[in-house]
Amino acid sequence: MSPKREALLVASVGLLFTTVLAGRVILGADGDPTVLVSFGEKATAVREYAEERLGSVTLRAEQGHDGKFFFVQANDPWLMDPAENASVLDRPLYRSQRMLFPVMAGGFGVFPPEVIVWAMVVLNLLALGVGTWVVAVVASDMGGSPWLGLAFALNLGFISEMNIGGAGIVAAAAAFGAVLAFLRGRDGWGTVMLVLAVLSREAMLIAAVGSAWWLWRENRRRASLLALAFPLSAVGLWALYLRFRLGWDQPGPQVQEIGIPFQGFISAASSWLGDPVDLIIGVAVMFLLVLYARRVVLSGHLVGSAFLGFVLLAVVFTEQVWRSYFDITRAVAPVITSFVLLMFVDQHREAEKTKSSGPRTPVGSWATRRGQ
Repeated sequence: MSPKREALLVASVGLLFTTVLAGRVILGADGDPTVLVSFGEKATAVREYAEERLGSVTLRAEQGHDGKFFFVQANDPWLMDPAENASVLDRPLYRSQRMLFPVMAGGFGVFPPEVIVWAMVVLNLLALGVGTWVVAVVASDMGGSPWLGLAFALNLGFISEMNIGGAGIVAAAAAFGAVLAFLRGRDGWGTVMLVLAVLSREAMLIAAVGSAWWLWRENRRRASLLALAFPLSAVGLWALYLRFRLGWDQPGPQVQEIGIPFQGFISAASSWLGDPVDLIIGVAVMFLLVLYARRVVLSGHLVGSAFLGFVLLAVVFTEQVWRSYFDITRAVAPVITSFVLLMFVDQHREAEKTKSSGPRTPVGSWATRRGQ
């Protein structure tokens, strides 16, 4: 089977698997797709907003999760009537910065609420399929098996994201799409993918900075500048638009996920003692980040460099991000997929080259790659 067909097969398997997972959850809620939007029992304002437009909705415990806010945004993605819609968001500026997912789920502002809840589910499933295909092609181009593309579909962080109607899957699929484009010399498409990624999740500016740094080291200076300038401009222009629509002064802190370095991890660790799952995965994620940073330095490959900044971001995550395995795996999900590629493809290539040429500087280091 040709690599292209095998990548499509891998994507189909990944899409089938995640569709079955989503289907089981929806069927368990008597066919109600709002179960994957994650409205919360105690999130009164958003719950009433949804019930006015949809009737009865499936409710999660406590506050629910991110999907409920994306549903509100999708009903008014361009903020034409913020008093009616954005006013029920807990942190309007922060939530509205992530615009691409609700724009697409809302049909660019024309879908009715009943369609939006299904569109959110379908969009995330399609993004899982596309992301799996992209990673399969990247793995193949790196000399590995396309079946490593399942590192996207089987990523616990992305599965959790699908379960709560979040935007992280779309953002990551676009970011890995940028990696593929840059690796193939398609710098224009790589820049476009980065713009889509940062408009889905502003933290994907990490991928823009990491990609720009890698391109600069590869002496692709023009591509490096484009990869940094356009995503930054897109985020900045949308942020200005939000402030004109919502106002410049917003009550309370808009960003609550960033704090003092390591404090979030230390504070969360005490609560993990009561939940072995959170404990095991929380500690595993911390070790993963350390190993990932080492692997990226040894490799020098774009698939690692693009997401290296998530290691630094994780250091300043607050307790609310680190406390639950559910949240921390979503927050660093691109690192998990990237780590699989670096370990099972790039490291294997290093071992093979070392066998054939004897001891040498680590393959992929800049000294070796650039003849310095």
